[in-house]
Amino acid sequence: MTEQKPWLKFYEAHVPEHIDYPETTLPAILEEMAGKYPDHPVMIFKDRIISYREFNAAVDRFGAALQGLDVKKGERVAIHLPNCPQFPIAFYAILRIGGIAVPCNPIYTAREMKHQLNDSGSEIILTLSAMLPVIRQIRAETRLRQVIVAEIKTYFPPVLRLLFTLLLEKKMGHKVDISGQADTYWFTGLLSKAPARPQPVDIVGEDTAVLLYTGGTTGVSKGAQLTHRSILANAHQVIKWVGGKEAEDSSLTALPLFHSYAMTMCMNSTIAGAGTMILVPDPRALDEILKTIHKQRPKYYPGVPAMYVAIVNHPKVHKYNLRSIKVCCSGAAPLPSEVQQRFQELTGARLVEGYGLSEASPVTHGNPAYGECRIGTIGLPWPDTEAYIVDVDTGEKVLAPGEVGELCVRGPQVMKGYWNMPTETANVLRPDPTSGDPWLHTGDIATMDEDGYFMIVDRKKDMILGAGGENIYPREIEDVLYEHPKVLEAAAIGVPVPGKGERVKVFIHLKEGQTATEEEIIAFCKKNLAPFKVPRYVEFREQLPKTLVGKILRRELVKEESERQTR
Repeated sequence: MTEQKPWLKFYEAHVPEHIDYPETTLPAILEEMAGKYPDHPVMIFKDRIISYREFNAAVDRFGAALQGLDVKKGERVAIHLPNCPQFPIAFYAILRIGGIAVPCNPIYTAREMKHQLNDSGSEIILTLSAMLPVIRQIRAETRLRQVIVAEIKTYFPPVLRLLFTLLLEKKMGHKVDISGQADTYWFTGLLSKAPARPQPVDIVGEDTAVLLYTGGTTGVSKGAQLTHRSILANAHQVIKWVGGKEAEDSSLTALPLFHSYAMTMCMNSTIAGAGTMILVPDPRALDEILKTIHKQRPKYYPGVPAMYVAIVNHPKVHKYNLRSIKVCCSGAAPLPSEVQQRFQELTGARLVEGYGLSEASPVTHGNPAYGECRIGTIGLPWPDTEAYIVDVDTGEKVLAPGEVGELCVRGPQVMKGYWNMPTETANVLRPDPTSGDPWLHTGDIATMDEDGYFMIVDRKKDMILGAGGENIYPREIEDVLYEHPKVLEAAAIGVPVPGKGERVKVFIHLKEGQTATEEEIIAFCKKNLAPFKVPRYVEFREQLPKTLVGKILRRELVKEESERQTR
């Protein structure tokens, strides 16, 4: 394949083309930062400030506790927690002793948890007391030998912890009893009894650090093997991209840390730069997010479009001072240009769209944080990251600027393969016919302009095949719908019509207090879309199905529609 790098001329003004990555690991960097800035806050949780000294000591002790439970290098340890201090403590402790962290979605059902635990081969899990019933339900069907239980209140400030105990645990019966439960331990109990430091373990950059599960949006959930080198590289790419300054930056961490986006943008890059995470347990708690920004004044706010949509439509948003935020990076789903413009006008912050996927730790592209942002694009490839567009049919022909095809990337942040899935790995990590170096085939349909700015057209698997054989991309339709003054959220799917391809159906969530008709929506689309892209069907919803991150689940809508047609 012929290399195409038209974006290089932009790097001199925006970000270096190459980064000299340190030959170390993120846990080693944490120890270094704890030595340089022991009293600097590493995180703020419910107004409780935790310093780098305290955090690093907790990482050491939990790592030693895991070794006391016979965790060896290469063993998988599951983390089943919302955003709370125990998550980064566990993550860095597992990595420090050479284990492999397996972050799990805290709202997974028992069936989903069982698949992830069994697929990863996890034998130890750290879960929250409120989620323990799910683990108890499936424990006998997994390889779990030990369960560690954390309490959300552990790192609350003293007064809030007392109120939580008196008003919630006693009133609602939330107090969990683990007595009599075989090989089940309290997190705090392990920490109090563990040695101050774990036994040293030799770790190299190519050792697997994390099994990041893809969420299963295109089939069975797969574990992407991210190495110590890949997650460190992506963290440093973030720092360079936003122009981070050591021990000066803070990031609102409302995105769930089990997700690759928050893992890198909120946790790893913050710790690698001696910054401060401001933890919010629930990404959907909009009032808490606005109050936290107003009070704690973070500089960065990584988010997803649903978060920014909610903020610009919040009826009392002008009560809060959001001016501390300088850069917001939107990812995980397409950012409607209308939302981007309104958010920047409202807050004065720079909201840029980026792109990534779990298989790349996850970020590969971004609009420059302080350079030229082209609305509607995912920007330029990050430092040391190469990208091009290939034809969808063969995946071998490199396309010219302006042509639409599959996005392929390579760089130090790319995974080394899927866990125990050699065929799936070979399908997405394909060698360059010339050099033999693997390129990650993303499965996303994209195009590149003459200056090297990329634009995602849609997911390859979400493409709608029109009646005349036309390729219709849901994002095109959704972007138009977001411009409608009454529409809060929208999703488009294809509905099969026997012998006639697919017809477009859209699902609309209207803004509060608004009403609209199917005819009104279709008429608006007719003014802004080619006839074959105009929706045939419109369904209004009180809400649209989403992941915990806030990504609209088209696949759930497709599934519902299929079941409806079957009935």
